[in-house]
Amino acid sequence: MAATTSVADNSNAARAGWHISKYNLYANVPGTDRVAIANLFKGTFSDYGAFDIYALNALDELPEDHPLVVRLAERGLIANFDELEALKTLARDFCSRGRAAGLTICPTMGCNFDCPYCFEDHIPGFMTKEVQDDVVALVKRMTEANGAKTLHINWFGGEPLLAPDIIDSLSQRLISFADDNGIKYSAAIITNGYLLDQSVVDMLARSRVISAQITLDGVGADHDATRHLAGGGPTFERITDNLRKLKIPFKVRIRQNIHEGNKDTADDLKAYVDALREESGNDITYYAAQVTTSDNCSDDIETLCGSGSSDIGIKKAVDKFVACRGGFCGANTIYHVGVDEKGNLQKCWENVDKPNKSFGTASRWDPDDPVATADHPDKLTCYLNSWPIEDKECLDCIWLPACAGSCPDRLISYGKRDCLPYRDEPEKYVLALYEQLMRKRRNENNQL
Repeated sequence: MAATTSVADNSNAARAGWHISKYNLYANVPGTDRVAIANLFKGTFSDYGAFDIYALNALDELPEDHPLVVRLAERGLIANFDELEALKTLARDFCSRGRAAGLTICPTMGCNFDCPYCFEDHIPGFMTKEVQDDVVALVKRMTEANGAKTLHINWFGGEPLLAPDIIDSLSQRLISFADDNGIKYSAAIITNGYLLDQSVVDMLARSRVISAQITLDGVGADHDATRHLAGGGPTFERITDNLRKLKIPFKVRIRQNIHEGNKDTADDLKAYVDALREESGNDITYYAAQVTTSDNCSDDIETLCGSGSSDIGIKKAVDKFVACRGGFCGANTIYHVGVDEKGNLQKCWENVDKPNKSFGTASRWDPDDPVATADHPDKLTCYLNSWPIEDKECLDCIWLPACAGSCPDRLISYGKRDCLPYRDEPEKYVLALYEQLMRKRRNENNQL
């Protein structure tokens, strides 16, 4: 017996380097003896019974090849490497990641709406033919520099549908280039939805738009209070009539910008959107997002704070639960840029209306030599170097794989990190994941 124990001691999982992941979140499942565990590094979630929990705490007793140890390793609940150092490596890889390129293109910065929380200065004017030529040339340089196999375009503004002819013309040129070079092309659009008609929808479909984001801030007057025409006037009825009557062959995501004035209307709008989806037959879904303070934000719009934003953040995070993020957004990578109607380049699309924050132009910048061809290299490198983060509090935080250092623009423009609003409520987050898992299991059982 002693000899057997000795063999086990010499080959147990702990001695082989296995340890409990530093990025596990736990919650006891109410009314059961099971424990729900989310691993933020690998992006796994499930509920576990007594044997798994025993194994998790007995790595110094179980052989490395024990089935329970193997199961925990596959789920990422245990690791045999330094996960923080791995996160830093993933961040560097994300910065220079090849095989993909993305542009946020603003054919105009003008807008037909006047929303009090908008972060933009709406400057009239449209992208000229010369700037469009520069954008096409930039796309060619970007895809050649990293051997991109995919190209994704986000149409943004201002209100991009003020310039449908530019979207149509530029899309066909980019699609032709992508097809000729074996590059998979896709696009999305952020629009207020007011100018949609069937001809515009058909043009967007022809332009390979696969999704549209349209904002509704409530039902009826609740929406019109914040999302009204630039000269005054309601917009809710026209937008929703468009969504109801048009045949839209791509996904439509209805975003609600939540602030103190409308935070209690989310359930009403979600129910309205669900009914709109059933009535129209279009693929329409709802999600909520918190309004954040910006330089242009009107004094009469109070942003959410404290627990008010926690539920919104958790709902959004649960719907997008994935493995650790190598970067927060495209601002952390060389191969995603924003371009305004004059050809100025930005790393953050919230700055596309601010030429003073531009790092270069579509006519001159070359990602194959990104610093030398940038007019203002510091305005490029500050975003690329914002992650891996150097802040010790962030490096020690269990949420780091999920937030990837948070929004780089908030750090650069306002000098602060936006921590996850639910960072002090890990059990609440895990139980929300558990509720989602139970709904999925019920749906699967109903389909049997």
